[in-house]
Amino acid sequence: MQLFDTHTHLDAPQFDEDREEVIARALASGVSKMINIGFNRETIPTTMQLAEQYDYIYAAVGWHPQDAVSMKDGDLEWIASLCAHPKVVAIGEIGLDYYWDTSPKDVQHDVFRKQIGLARELNMPISIHNRDAHEDVVRILREEKANEVGGVMHSFSGSWETAKMCLDLGFHLSFGGPITFKNARVPKEVLAQTPLDRLLIETDSPYLTPHPFRGKRNESAHVRLVAEAAAEIKGLELQELAEITYANALERFGIV
Repeated sequence: MQLFDTHTHLDAPQFDEDREEVIARALASGVSKMINIGFNRETIPTTMQLAEQYDYIYAAVGWHPQDAVSMKDGDLEWIASLCAHPKVVAIGEIGLDYYWDTSPKDVQHDVFRKQIGLARELNMPISIHNRDAHEDVVRILREEKANEVGGVMHSFSGSWETAKMCLDLGFHLSFGGPITFKNARVPKEVLAQTPLDRLLIETDSPYLTPHPFRGKRNESAHVRLVAEAAAEIKGLELQELAEITYANALERFGIV
């Protein structure tokens, strides 16, 4: 069985003491590919290092909305140059975050639009961070013609109405630890209705740890728990769910 963790942060300081062991546990759990996310000036270089060090780790590079105020002239060109690297498979995570008050909304919007424009210019898929900003995220994706490149709605948390709009724009929906939570009614209902050919799984480790490890550090090995929950919701065997989401990820990110 092959699993694909489409969104992880293995370069996070939470893994500084045992990163190699964490990666080994992921492989032992059936995770054969991972995409690490570089989302600001500090994490883009460490993400690239991981992608170059491990054959099965790929990279996405972009500017996170929480860090939008720190983006300077030249950073967009930096991201563009890295997209020529064979292990970089997406621009992200990019988007809007109205939960953390770290960057003004107008700055977030500007940085988001610029990166969608870059993705269209380079024909790269995008990985979308959306926290408490569903209406504006969908509006900007439409206005900036993000449907021309598509991508992934990372750790999707919106309603089925929002999901349908994202699907209409050509995006995949990715689900993580929250679908294992007993009280997570909406994510489970949305996953149940998501077309199988648009479904992806992820961990967002070290965050969003699935049950029964909720409250502890998450890691890529736990994407198996996400796959098990998704399989149950979809009425599939784990092997079948794994094969579908693995193939979807290969296709979405253009990995041969």
